[in-house]
Amino acid sequence: MLETIRKNGVTLAIFAAITTGFTAVVNTVTKPTVEHQTQLQQKNLLDQVVPTELYDNNIQKECYVVTNPALGNSDPHHLFLARKGDQPVAAALETTAPDGYSGAIQMLVGADFKGKVLGVRVVEHHETPGLGDKIELRISDWINSFNGKVVHGANDTAFAVKKDGGEFDQFTGATITPRAVVNATKRAALLIETLPGELSSLPECGDANE
Repeated sequence: MLETIRKNGVTLAIFAAITTGFTAVVNTVTKPTVEHQTQLQQKNLLDQVVPTELYDNNIQKECYVVTNPALGNSDPHHLFLARKGDQPVAAALETTAPDGYSGAIQMLVGADFKGKVLGVRVVEHHETPGLGDKIELRISDWINSFNGKVVHGANDTAFAVKKDGGEFDQFTGATITPRAVVNATKRAALLIETLPGELSSLPECGDANE
Protein backbone atom coordinates (compact mmCIF):
# COMPACT_ATOMS: atom_id res chain seq x y z
CA MET A 1 0.00 0.00 0.00
CA LEU A 2 2.72 2.46 1.01
CA GLU A 3 4.74 1.57 -2.08
CA THR A 4 1.73 2.26 -4.30
CA ILE A 5 1.08 5.61 -2.61
CA ARG A 6 4.77 6.49 -3.00
CA LYS A 7 4.73 5.64 -6.71
CA ASN A 8 1.54 7.62 -7.28
CA GLY A 9 3.03 10.56 -5.42
CA VAL A 10 6.15 10.50 -7.58
CA THR A 11 4.07 10.25 -10.74
CA LEU A 12 1.95 13.24 -9.71
CA ALA A 13 5.02 15.25 -8.81
CA ILE A 14 6.62 14.54 -12.21
CA PHE A 15 3.37 15.40 -13.99
CA ALA A 16 3.07 18.67 -12.03
CA ALA A 17 6.66 19.61 -12.83
CA ILE A 18 6.17 18.90 -16.54
CA THR A 19 2.90 20.89 -16.63
CA THR A 20 4.45 23.84 -14.79
CA GLY A 21 7.42 23.84 -17.13
CA PHE A 22 5.20 23.65 -20.20
CA THR A 23 3.07 26.54 -18.92
CA ALA A 24 6.17 28.64 -18.28
CA VAL A 25 7.46 27.97 -21.80
CA VAL A 26 4.09 28.87 -23.35
CA ASN A 27 3.94 32.10 -21.34
CA THR A 28 7.46 33.03 -22.39
CA VAL A 29 6.77 32.34 -26.06
CA THR A 30 3.39 34.08 -26.20
CA LYS A 31 4.16 37.09 -23.97
CA PRO A 32 5.63 39.27 -26.78
CA THR A 33 2.64 38.52 -29.01
CA VAL A 34 0.15 39.34 -26.25
CA GLU A 35 1.96 42.59 -25.43
CA HIS A 36 2.04 43.54 -29.11
CA GLN A 37 -1.69 42.93 -29.49
CA THR A 38 -2.39 44.93 -26.33
CA GLN A 39 -0.40 47.85 -27.72
CA LEU A 40 -2.28 47.66 -31.03
CA GLN A 41 -5.64 47.65 -29.26
CA GLN A 42 -4.59 50.60 -27.14
CA LYS A 43 -3.44 52.58 -30.19
CA ASN A 44 -6.70 51.82 -31.98
CA LEU A 45 -8.66 53.14 -29.01
CA LEU A 46 -6.53 56.28 -28.76
CA ASP A 47 -7.02 56.94 -32.48
CA GLN A 48 -10.77 56.88 -31.92
CA VAL A 49 -10.69 59.67 -29.33
CA VAL A 50 -7.80 61.80 -30.64
CA PRO A 51 -7.61 62.00 -34.47
CA THR A 52 -4.11 61.17 -35.72
CA GLU A 53 -3.96 64.24 -37.98
CA LEU A 54 -3.83 66.45 -34.91
CA TYR A 55 -0.47 65.24 -33.63
CA ASP A 56 2.93 63.95 -34.75
CA ASN A 57 4.38 62.36 -31.61
CA ASN A 58 4.11 58.80 -30.31
CA ILE A 59 1.10 59.34 -28.07
CA GLN A 60 1.50 55.97 -26.37
CA LYS A 61 4.99 56.91 -25.22
CA GLU A 62 3.82 60.21 -23.70
CA CYS A 63 1.90 58.67 -20.84
CA TYR A 64 1.35 60.34 -17.48
CA VAL A 65 -0.51 59.44 -14.31
CA VAL A 66 -3.31 61.68 -13.06
CA THR A 67 -5.04 61.29 -9.71
CA ASN A 68 -7.98 63.63 -9.25
CA PRO A 69 -11.46 63.29 -7.72
CA ALA A 70 -12.89 64.72 -10.95
CA LEU A 71 -12.03 61.36 -12.56
CA GLY A 72 -14.62 59.58 -10.47
CA ASN A 73 -12.47 58.05 -7.74
CA SER A 74 -9.06 58.26 -6.09
CA ASP A 75 -7.43 55.72 -8.40
CA PRO A 76 -4.56 56.72 -10.72
CA HIS A 77 -5.68 57.26 -14.30
CA HIS A 78 -3.50 57.33 -17.42
CA LEU A 79 -3.23 60.40 -19.60
CA PHE A 80 -1.81 60.18 -23.12
CA LEU A 81 -0.47 63.47 -24.44
CA ALA A 82 -0.70 64.49 -28.10
CA ARG A 83 1.87 66.97 -29.43
CA LYS A 84 2.23 68.79 -32.71
CA GLY A 85 5.74 70.11 -33.28
CA ASP A 86 6.55 69.57 -29.59
CA GLN A 87 3.55 71.66 -28.52
CA PRO A 88 0.83 69.90 -26.46
CA VAL A 89 -2.41 70.06 -28.44
CA ALA A 90 -4.70 67.46 -26.90
CA ALA A 91 -4.88 64.50 -24.56
CA ALA A 92 -6.70 61.24 -24.03
CA LEU A 93 -7.58 60.67 -20.40
CA GLU A 94 -8.92 57.60 -18.64
CA THR A 95 -11.85 58.43 -16.40
CA THR A 96 -14.56 56.72 -14.39
CA ALA A 97 -18.28 57.43 -14.20
CA PRO A 98 -18.95 56.08 -10.70
CA ASP A 99 -22.71 56.56 -10.91
CA GLY A 100 -23.76 54.23 -13.70
CA TYR A 101 -26.99 52.29 -13.21
CA SER A 102 -25.12 49.02 -12.65
CA GLY A 103 -21.88 50.36 -11.24
CA ALA A 104 -18.80 52.22 -12.41
CA ILE A 105 -18.30 52.87 -16.12
CA GLN A 106 -14.68 53.03 -17.34
CA MET A 107 -14.09 55.50 -20.15
CA LEU A 108 -11.48 57.18 -22.33
CA VAL A 109 -12.04 60.85 -23.17
CA GLY A 110 -10.10 62.79 -25.79
CA ALA A 111 -10.15 66.59 -25.74
CA ASP A 112 -8.05 69.60 -26.66
CA PHE A 113 -7.01 72.25 -24.14
CA LYS A 114 -9.89 74.60 -24.92
CA GLY A 115 -12.71 72.36 -23.73
CA LYS A 116 -13.43 70.72 -27.09
CA VAL A 117 -14.23 67.02 -26.86
CA LEU A 118 -12.61 65.06 -29.68
CA GLY A 119 -13.97 61.63 -28.89
CA VAL A 120 -15.24 59.36 -26.13
CA ARG A 121 -15.20 55.59 -25.76
CA VAL A 122 -16.57 53.33 -23.04
CA VAL A 123 -13.92 50.78 -22.13
CA GLU A 124 -15.81 48.73 -19.54
CA HIS A 125 -19.31 48.73 -18.09
CA HIS A 126 -22.01 46.52 -16.58
CA GLU A 127 -25.08 48.36 -17.79
CA THR A 128 -28.32 46.61 -18.69
CA PRO A 129 -28.32 44.94 -22.13
CA GLY A 130 -30.86 46.54 -24.42
CA LEU A 131 -31.00 49.72 -22.33
CA GLY A 132 -27.83 51.15 -20.87
CA ASP A 133 -25.48 49.30 -23.19
CA LYS A 134 -26.23 51.85 -25.93
CA ILE A 135 -23.18 53.68 -24.63
CA GLU A 136 -21.16 51.07 -26.56
CA LEU A 137 -20.25 52.00 -30.13
CA ARG A 138 -21.01 48.48 -31.36
CA ILE A 139 -24.59 48.89 -30.09
CA SER A 140 -25.29 52.52 -30.95
CA ASP A 141 -23.54 55.59 -32.35
CA TRP A 142 -24.78 57.68 -29.40
CA ILE A 143 -21.24 57.96 -28.02
CA ASN A 144 -20.21 59.88 -31.15
CA SER A 145 -22.57 62.71 -30.19
CA PHE A 146 -19.73 64.09 -28.05
CA ASN A 147 -17.44 64.64 -31.04
CA GLY A 148 -16.71 68.34 -31.51
CA LYS A 149 -18.82 69.49 -28.55
CA VAL A 150 -17.26 72.17 -26.34
CA VAL A 151 -17.60 72.36 -22.57
CA HIS A 152 -18.07 76.01 -21.63
CA GLY A 153 -16.99 75.79 -18.01
CA ALA A 154 -18.23 73.85 -15.02
CA ASN A 155 -21.62 75.58 -15.10
CA ASP A 156 -22.35 74.74 -18.73
CA THR A 157 -25.95 73.52 -18.45
CA ALA A 158 -26.04 72.50 -22.12
CA PHE A 159 -23.53 69.73 -21.46
CA ALA A 160 -26.13 67.43 -19.94
CA VAL A 161 -28.87 65.04 -21.04
CA LYS A 162 -32.06 66.60 -22.37
CA LYS A 163 -34.02 65.52 -19.30
CA ASP A 164 -31.70 67.80 -17.28
CA GLY A 165 -32.01 70.67 -19.76
CA GLY A 166 -28.97 69.74 -21.84
CA GLU A 167 -28.41 68.76 -25.47
CA PHE A 168 -27.59 65.04 -25.23
CA ASP A 169 -30.24 62.38 -25.81
CA GLN A 170 -31.09 59.97 -23.05
CA PHE A 171 -32.18 56.41 -23.73
CA THR A 172 -35.79 55.29 -23.56
CA GLY A 173 -36.22 53.77 -20.13
CA ALA A 174 -32.64 54.52 -19.14
CA THR A 175 -31.55 58.01 -18.16
CA ILE A 176 -29.08 57.21 -15.40
CA THR A 177 -26.50 55.61 -17.71
CA PRO A 178 -26.20 58.40 -20.32
CA ARG A 179 -26.31 61.02 -17.56
CA ALA A 180 -23.34 59.36 -15.87
CA VAL A 181 -21.37 59.25 -19.14
CA VAL A 182 -22.18 62.86 -20.05
CA ASN A 183 -21.16 64.13 -16.61
CA ALA A 184 -17.95 62.09 -16.57
CA THR A 185 -17.04 63.38 -20.03
CA LYS A 186 -17.65 66.96 -18.92
CA ARG A 187 -15.45 66.57 -15.85
CA ALA A 188 -12.66 64.92 -17.83
CA ALA A 189 -12.70 67.60 -20.54
CA LEU A 190 -12.54 70.37 -17.93
CA LEU A 191 -9.63 68.64 -16.23
CA ILE A 192 -7.76 68.19 -19.53
CA GLU A 193 -8.17 71.93 -20.13
CA THR A 194 -6.14 72.66 -16.98
CA LEU A 195 -3.33 70.19 -17.66
CA PRO A 196 -0.80 72.07 -19.87
CA GLY A 197 0.56 73.91 -16.86
CA GLU A 198 0.61 70.73 -14.77
CA LEU A 199 2.48 68.40 -17.11
CA SER A 200 5.90 68.96 -15.56
CA SER A 201 4.63 67.80 -12.18
CA LEU A 202 2.82 64.67 -13.34
CA PRO A 203 4.52 61.28 -12.84
CA GLU A 204 5.17 59.30 -15.99
CA CYS A 205 3.52 55.92 -16.47
CA GLY A 206 5.67 53.18 -15.03
CA ASP A 207 7.19 55.35 -12.29
CA ALA A 208 7.49 53.75 -8.90
CA ASN A 209 4.90 56.12 -7.46
CA GLU A 210 2.25 55.21 -10.04
